[in-house]
Amino acid sequence: MIATIVAERRTALYEQHVAAGARMVDFFGWAMPIYYRGIVAEHDRVRATAGIFDVSHMGQLVLRGADALAAVERVTTNRVASLREGRVQYSIMCYEHGGIVDDALVYNLGDRYMLVVNASNCDKDLEWIRSNISGDVTLEDHSDHTQLVAIQGPAAEAVLGRIVDVDLSSVAYAQSLQLDVLGKRTLVSRTGYTGEDGFEIYGANDHAGPVWDALLEEGAAWEVEPIGLGARDTLRLEMGYHLYGQDIDETRTPVEAGLSWVVKTDKGGFIGRDAILERKKKGARERLTGFELEGRGIPRQGHRILVDGEDAGVVTSGTYSPSLGRGIGLGYVKTESVKAGGGKIGVGAELAIEIRGRAIPAKTVRPPFYREGTVRSRKA
Repeated sequence: MIATIVAERRTALYEQHVAAGARMVDFFGWAMPIYYRGIVAEHDRVRATAGIFDVSHMGQLVLRGADALAAVERVTTNRVASLREGRVQYSIMCYEHGGIVDDALVYNLGDRYMLVVNASNCDKDLEWIRSNISGDVTLEDHSDHTQLVAIQGPAAEAVLGRIVDVDLSSVAYAQSLQLDVLGKRTLVSRTGYTGEDGFEIYGANDHAGPVWDALLEEGAAWEVEPIGLGARDTLRLEMGYHLYGQDIDETRTPVEAGLSWVVKTDKGGFIGRDAILERKKKGARERLTGFELEGRGIPRQGHRILVDGEDAGVVTSGTYSPSLGRGIGLGYVKTESVKAGGGKIGVGAELAIEIRGRAIPAKTVRPPFYREGTVRSRKA
């Protein structure tokens, strides 16, 4: 049954979701599917073969001009100059005080750079970037006329390969290129948010429906099906991927969030650099930490983290892991509460998560929680 929702915006695939019996929700002003057949079933489908996602609500911000590289270097923390044409990198944007504006994928498209940002932050990001760039650079918002379909899972290459004009085995992870997809030149990247192999397909509004339908038809032999936001969340959390507004926000720097690996302080000036260096020097009072429950229960955002019965932090993301069969989560833990090793919360430290008034035993884990068969495991 379709839920009655109030949402101002719909993607070009709205009718496909309704026809497939999706449970629709208002997601930051967008009418989006939370699930079709069920979250666990859809999660398992992606891990087993492949599923397709409508992620057209994500924002696409494009910078052009002679000073575009300098502009992107200024507003992001990773080293953009090292990004070869056609490659993609994960990065973050920070305020002067070091707090996180948003995280993003940065594309070097040769004559321009594209930042793919969170739907909830697109308008904010657009204005913040605009206020922090200068010179020969233009900033364009392509979000309203770009639809984004993702196919994720072990069979993704085989399924997508049936409707494109190149051998996808030659496409590296974090690489993008223009391909002929159903007769139209389309930007395709080997990226995703599930940990599985997969591709993201950027196209015009009128191209999304044919691509969606073709992937379902060509993927029938692998039982490919549409996947909602619910399974997208459990899949990303099994990999320990951050969600803006829960695991990262303007109140915490990349140091606390465990994102220092995408902060290149030696590349020169970028917004937030001095504050981040100062936080590294002083040390973080809390760290985003992964944990697994050792007892029954499902951790949720806002649950208290306890050490020796004392308040030690708060859960930012939590769920039942279909792949592991136990509760997992991320949360900020006070470094003084748990023995630290090398400035980080030690792996295997004993915690408890307060769920419905009960302290459920847990231990700290270094994400990803799940590796088997994922891109991460094959790269390791």
